[in-house]
Amino acid sequence: MKIDIVTDTFAPDVNGVAMTLGRLSDGLRERGHRVHVIRTGEGKRGETIAASVPLPGYKEVRVGLPGPFKLRKRWLKRRPDAIYVATESPLGRSAVKAAKALGIPVASGFHTNFHEYMERYSLSGLQPMAMAYLKRFHDKTDCTLAPSPELVEKLKAEGFHDVHLLGRGVDTKLFTPAKRSETLRASWGARAATPVAIVVGRIAAEKNLDLAMRAFGEMRATVPDLQCVMVGDGPVREKLAAKFPWVHFAGVQLGEDLAKHYASADILLFPSETETFGNVVLEGMASGLATVAYDYAAAARFVQHGLNGLKAEKGDAEGFIEQSKAALAIRPSHGMRLAARELAETQGWEAVVKSFEERLEEISGNAKLPARKITKLPKLGKRDKVSFRTVFISDIHLGSADSKATEVVDFLKQIQCEKLVLNGDIVDGWALKRGSKWLPRHSRVVRKILKMSEKDKTEVVYLRGNHDDILERFLPLAFGKIRFLKEHIHVSADKLRYLVVHGDGFDSVSTNHKWLATLGAVGYDTLLVINRHYNRWRAWCGKEYFSLSKRVKGRVKSAVSFIDKYEELLQELAVHKGCDGIICGHIHTPEDKQVGEIRYLNSGDWVESLTAIVEHHDGRMELISYEDFMAGCHARSMEKKVIADRFTSSGPVSLAQ
Repeated sequence: MKIDIVTDTFAPDVNGVAMTLGRLSDGLRERGHRVHVIRTGEGKRGETIAASVPLPGYKEVRVGLPGPFKLRKRWLKRRPDAIYVATESPLGRSAVKAAKALGIPVASGFHTNFHEYMERYSLSGLQPMAMAYLKRFHDKTDCTLAPSPELVEKLKAEGFHDVHLLGRGVDTKLFTPAKRSETLRASWGARAATPVAIVVGRIAAEKNLDLAMRAFGEMRATVPDLQCVMVGDGPVREKLAAKFPWVHFAGVQLGEDLAKHYASADILLFPSETETFGNVVLEGMASGLATVAYDYAAAARFVQHGLNGLKAEKGDAEGFIEQSKAALAIRPSHGMRLAARELAETQGWEAVVKSFEERLEEISGNAKLPARKITKLPKLGKRDKVSFRTVFISDIHLGSADSKATEVVDFLKQIQCEKLVLNGDIVDGWALKRGSKWLPRHSRVVRKILKMSEKDKTEVVYLRGNHDDILERFLPLAFGKIRFLKEHIHVSADKLRYLVVHGDGFDSVSTNHKWLATLGAVGYDTLLVINRHYNRWRAWCGKEYFSLSKRVKGRVKSAVSFIDKYEELLQELAVHKGCDGIICGHIHTPEDKQVGEIRYLNSGDWVESLTAIVEHHDGRMELISYEDFMAGCHARSMEKKVIADRFTSSGPVSLAQ
């Protein structure tokens, strides 16, 4: 399988999530899978680095920024079989959105209890909002993987769907009592018989380190020569070091050095109440330590109180301190410490990686066709394109900031047609006159149309609109197979006559009060700007796209009345011209309906609606949307790929069989 992992943290970051992802990715590669990591920070060759910012007040943690276009570009070129999104950041959210849009199966990991962290940072009032965000995030994925049975049940109770257990393992070759170092112990001031208590992890508020310091203090009151060590770094290290000078702060330790620190201690204190798992517990047990922890997450699953470790009820600080003091009597040869090592030896990573592999294979086999917008597909041959007799599009508004020019090009790349009718407002002269910029993507639309005319011999009819009314003084005009007209009579394959006109002539404001129409255009552009920012917020909340202009058109009585009158006037014109139907644009409201005896077709726009009118080769007219059309193209592309893959894997099939 080809698997992409998206995360805000990865090696050489020092935390449980980074360590876990490193083990999973290495294990998948050992099993023959191709794994690519998309991560924040500084990576190595073969990894994709995403833009990020440091978390305020916590510079060690970087938050990935959204990268939908970069992700889509990569996955369109190198489509993975499955994607694993490990963190719920803006980067992770954009990865889920891009994966679902492209129809790629995606699993998510619940690695960190961010909603519980808020209580430690005096933000408990935001916990419901944080949990709601996490639920929306994970519900958009095919499954959620959590590291402990307790957390799986908790998430299910909160309403999360398809939650499965993905446990954790420990490297017992790295973490072993054999790496005990008397030299290291001596550097802490510990003699051979002196007990050493250790805390390993981020030195941060959410780790409940005030309790660890209280436990250290009471343990020292019982055994005065006890040495206390903290391994790790974080935002409260300096504060704790100044307040507790008798604690040895060893800083960040990795690999062999970390293993020596574990093995050279005797007691592991793990006071955190916010873990999803707690890899430290298994690492301490593998190192033969007397482990003291709260009865949840990893400790609930692996620590048997009094047999291979000591536990207190979660939240019972006094009980935790009493168990910490009891651990002072557990010497290196004690049966509890030997039992801890024996348990750890049964918890290797191989089974965890296999479980992860099976879960990704399962969702990969259940891959669904894309239900959201598709922006690109592989380059097609002429025979692979969707064939229409005629295509009608209008209101692209090239030159304006909100023109969906890229989508126009993607749509045109998927089709071939005998005639292409550009029904007005293709270029937005009004926006350009107000100072809007002509961008490279706008030029690509023009180049694509010219290419269709020259290479594919497509007849192009360009009807002037009100935003490109500068063409009026030159009409009619022709360049090769491209004609510029004011209106056009189209005869369909089934001999029906359609009047094709932009439609601004039946808008009294555009016709008689151009200054007011210009003012209205500015207002509409302003509405689009507001709409753009509003939808960024909606996207952040996991909500679908919402069009303010459509809501206005549908709710404001005068707007509804205007559209009804507009349709009636165009119907009367079609009757006057002896036509069976009319095809127009202008009002950015796609429609296909019968108005009296006339079929009224409005091609909509390529600013918000992204719609077109197409004529099939039998004369049938259809209003299509970009999103549905591209999803259909993607489905056909995937079907052909499956057939090709089967043919390649099985070899040619004899017709005689």
